[in-house]
Amino acid sequence: MTWWLRKPIVHLYAPCLNEERMLPFFFRHYESWVQRFVIYDSGSTDRSLEILAARSDVEIRQFPWTDPNSFVLSHQAMQNTCWRESRGIADWVVVTDIDEFIVHRRRSMPSYLRWCARRGITCVPALGYQMVTDAFPSPGTDLAKVHTRCVPAWMMSKLRLFDPRCVEPNFGIGAHTAVPSGRVVYPWRDNLLLLHYKDLGREYRAERNQLLGAALRDRDRANRWGFHYRTDSAWLDQHFDELDRQLIDLAAPGYVPWRDHGGRRYWRSGPRRERDAHHPRRSPWYWLWKRARALLRRRH
Repeated sequence: MTWWLRKPIVHLYAPCLNEERMLPFFFRHYESWVQRFVIYDSGSTDRSLEILAARSDVEIRQFPWTDPNSFVLSHQAMQNTCWRESRGIADWVVVTDIDEFIVHRRRSMPSYLRWCARRGITCVPALGYQMVTDAFPSPGTDLAKVHTRCVPAWMMSKLRLFDPRCVEPNFGIGAHTAVPSGRVVYPWRDNLLLLHYKDLGREYRAERNQLLGAALRDRDRANRWGFHYRTDSAWLDQHFDELDRQLIDLAAPGYVPWRDHGGRRYWRSGPRRERDAHHPRRSPWYWLWKRARALLRRRH
């Protein structure tokens, strides 16, 4: 097979804590374009380990508590180092969470990654969306295709996909920011989306908040990391009411994420040579010809 049609090699790294309900959706979404999953379990007591062990493309590891007093700092350290073993093996790595789904609306991911590689792109940040459902989805659902109601959330826009041969991501707390170093080249247009499926009904959100809040350590609480893991019904009602007021549908005609997603995009504040080094420098004659061709097509 010619190199430009070869399926990119992708490795994915993620932590896991009692994710038996989300794992089937997670693998259904990623298994078509990720060849290797490395999952760091931090003490699951449900069927998560059983589900993971049943897959030949999954390697289970123990979550590394590099800071015994902080889950958040240990998680940050894991995300900044776990992917390095893929250098020289994978074309791309994904460093994410089980409830985060990377999506391109118009292209398959292998096709999009080949497109990025041909243009020398090495970092592909994704625009964040807080996905919302009234109740937990039924088994067998393709979440990214079926459940598209959401709220654009700039704090959930993250760098989750990059070339391990060229880049050190340097993630911040929760990967809400990153200061990548190396040969950093972003796409000119932000077409990749990061769908966060954590608000899958009030019951599920309360259950996850209780579990994740209990996993926090003293240093996390002292710094108010994970303060949003609240379980009181008044907060949950207010949270979902606020989401309902801001809901949009990603599948709505006319909605263009790269244009319509508001809020700050931290990766657009870097030097111009990094921000759009791959942007095609076309002559004015090219754009005139393209416009004329479009007009001729409309007439026919």
